[in-house]
Amino acid sequence: RTARLMPIKTIESFDFSFQPSLDRHRITALAQLEFINRAEVLHFLGPPGTGKSHLATAIGVAAVRAGRSVYRCSLAELLEALTRAEREGRLAEKIRFYTRASLLIVDEIGYLPITPGGANLFFQLVNARYEKGAMILTSNRGFAEWGEVFGDPVVATALLDRLLHHAVVVHIEGASYRLRQHADLIPEHTRAHANLMPPAAPKRRGRPPKHGAIDHLNG
Repeated sequence: RTARLMPIKTIESFDFSFQPSLDRHRITALAQLEFINRAEVLHFLGPPGTGKSHLATAIGVAAVRAGRSVYRCSLAELLEALTRAEREGRLAEKIRFYTRASLLIVDEIGYLPITPGGANLFFQLVNARYEKGAMILTSNRGFAEWGEVFGDPVVATALLDRLLHHAVVVHIEGASYRLRQHADLIPEHTRAHANLMPPAAPKRRGRPPKHGAIDHLNG
C-alpha cells in the first residue's frame, strides 16, 4: 500500500498467450530485479491496454516482496506533486522523497498533456535519480514523440539522454487486453483502425540479439 501497488498484479497472472510479442523468459528474468542493482531504467512501450502497467506493477510487487523500497505513480500525479511543491518552496524536499525508493515506477507517460514547466520538473527528478536509482516507465508513445509529449524537444532530448543511457526497452505490439471481450461494442469505423485481436505468434529469424545496454523485444 505504501508503494501504491494496489491492486496487486503478478507476472504469473499476466496472460502471455494474448501478447505473443513478449518474451516470457525475458520478463521473468527482469523480475529477478538485477536491473535495480544496476540502477537501470526499464521502459515498457506499447498501445493502450497491452499490459504495460500490469507488468510494471508486477515487477514492483516482486521488488517489495524482495525487501526493496518501491513507489509508483502516474506522470500526471508526479508532476502535480512537484508543481505544488515548487509553488510552496518544497521542491528540493519533494525530489528527495522521490529519490529515496530503490525503484520508482512512473506510469502513463504520453496519455495526458504536460502542463507548462512540467518537463523541466520531470528532468530535475530524472537527473537526481540518474545512475543512482532504478526506474520503470510506461508509455504509449515512441521516443521520437517525446518532444511533442513534453512540449519541449530540448528537454525531451536531455531526458532521453539519461533515461536511455542504462536502459532496457520492451516493446509490446499487440491488442488491447481490456477490450478483448467487447470488440463488438466498438463502433465499426473505430474498430477498423483499432487492434482488438491478438497478433499471430511472431516468427524468430536469425540469431537472438545480444544483451546490451538496451534490449529491444520486438517480437
